[in-house]
Amino acid sequence: MAFALVAGVLVGSGVGGPTTAAAEPGDIAEPLVVRAPDVPTVDAPPQPDHLAAARHLKGNKNATPLGTNDFGCRPTAAHPRPVVLAHGTDSTAYSDWSAIGPQLAAAGFCVFALNYGGAPGADTYGTEDLRASAYQIGQFVDRVLEATSAAKVDIVGFSQGANVTRLYINKLGGAAKVAQWIGVASPSYGGVMYGLVPVAQVIPGALEVFARVTSTAAVQQAQGSPIMLELNAGGDTVPGVRYVTIGSRVDEMIQPFSNIALRGAGAENIVVQDMCPANLTGHFHMVYDPFVQQLVLRALDPVHAPTPTCEAVPLGTGIPQVIIAGNS
Repeated sequence: MAFALVAGVLVGSGVGGPTTAAAEPGDIAEPLVVRAPDVPTVDAPPQPDHLAAARHLKGNKNATPLGTNDFGCRPTAAHPRPVVLAHGTDSTAYSDWSAIGPQLAAAGFCVFALNYGGAPGADTYGTEDLRASAYQIGQFVDRVLEATSAAKVDIVGFSQGANVTRLYINKLGGAAKVAQWIGVASPSYGGVMYGLVPVAQVIPGALEVFARVTSTAAVQQAQGSPIMLELNAGGDTVPGVRYVTIGSRVDEMIQPFSNIALRGAGAENIVVQDMCPANLTGHFHMVYDPFVQQLVLRALDPVHAPTPTCEAVPLGTGIPQVIIAGNS
C-alpha cells in the first residue's frame, strides 16, 4: 500500500488514475486474464527514500535496483537460493527496493525484482486484482528458477508484495518452489486504512468509490475482504515454507498492528520496536530504514548477517516523501 493510497487517504488525491472496483474473488484458483510481469533491466543507483526513487524513475522508467535482474547470476553454496523481491501497492520494483536490492546483491545473493499488477500503459504497478498478480509472481519465479538452475527461491514482499506472494505460495502451489517467505509490513489480515474500511463496508457503494480513488488491489486488502478471508482460510501458513514477518507497532496502514503477524505453524513474527524501542519507523519508511534492511538480511542469512544496529527514528519518517512522490 503505497503512493496513491496514502496520498488519496491523507490529502484526497486520485494518484494513479481511476480503476475498476474490486471483483469478488470467488475461487482463488479460477482462470484470470494474466499479463506477463514487467521485468526492469537498467541498473539504477540506490536511493535514500521513496521520493528520490520516484524522481529517478521519471526519466528512467526501466530502472531496476542496482545488481538485480541479472539472469546470468548463479547461486553459490553460501547463498544457494535466488531472492525474489515483490513491491507494494501503486509502486515499482525500483521504488521499493532501490536500497535493499543492492545490499542483498552485494552480500552475494542472486536478486530479482519484478513489476507486477500494472494496468496497460500505467507507470506504477500493484494496482490490479491480487489473484492475477499472484499468477504473475508464479511466472516470474519459474523464470528465475529456470535461469539460475536453483531448486527453490526465497521471497521478500513489502506491503501488498507480501500478500500476493503468500497467495502464490499458499493457494497457487508455490510452496513447492519457495523455501523462505519474508513479509515486510505485511497486511497479513488486512488493514482498516485509518479507520475508513469499517465505515465503507456498511455504506452501499463506498468500496467501489474507494477503489476508484485508490486501486482494486488496495480495496482487496481491507480487513475482512473476501480475498483476505480466502487467503487465510485453513491456516495462514502451509507446511515446508519458513515464514517471517517484520512489522511495526506504529504502522500507519495496518491497524491493529497485530494484523501483520501470522498465526500458523512455522511463522516467526518480528516487531521492530521489540528489538529497538527508539525506532518508530512506520509502514512507508520500512524498506528505507537501515534497521529493517538489516533485519531482512538476517532473516535471509542468519548465519552470516551482522547484528542489526539500533538507532532512533522519529514517528512519521518517510510519509512526507511518499505524499510528495505521489503528487509530483
